[in-house]
Amino acid sequence: MAVDRDEIVKTLHFASETGMPQYDSVAKKVHVNLRSTNEIAEIDPSNDTIVGTYPVPGCQYNHGMSIDSAHHRGFLLCGGNSTFTVLALDTHKALAHFPLPRGADVVQFDAGLWRTYAACASGFISIIQEDDAEHFRKLEDFPVQTLVHSLAVDTATHRVYAPEQQENGMPVARMVIYEASSPGKP
Repeated sequence: MAVDRDEIVKTLHFASETGMPQYDSVAKKVHVNLRSTNEIAEIDPSNDTIVGTYPVPGCQYNHGMSIDSAHHRGFLLCGGNSTFTVLALDTHKALAHFPLPRGADVVQFDAGLWRTYAACASGFISIIQEDDAEHFRKLEDFPVQTLVHSLAVDTATHRVYAPEQQENGMPVARMVIYEASSPGKP
């Protein structure tokens, strides 16, 4: 879409449902989840072409995605098997898998702490630490109210913002702000 003209420039077709596209600012590529086929597609935005589609080993029904552009790592939420998958975007190899609580939806990466947060509607925010480009570890499944399935990270303050729509089963409308408890990089 050309935003200055409000018109579609080109349409790309996939043989799958799509989910959560993300831009890798270093590789200058757009990656999009192909949910039905357990793949990701790589798009070159300079000419709006599909570079390729690649399987995501160990991931079923990938939906949420965030990217560490500096290391070309994709963080994918796999709803079909409740797994957090770290994918090397340059080699298309799965580097790590971590179990997730049910309902993982939105994932955000904090490049300052090398930390990824995944909102899980079953009542958790899962936290995965990147020690370096090849090593990852799960810090915890932090308990929150159920139906928290979205979040945002302020990379300057390292605060995590999570909207709540219920408290103990009763409707609410509020934003909860969490402070990172410790530095992420070793």
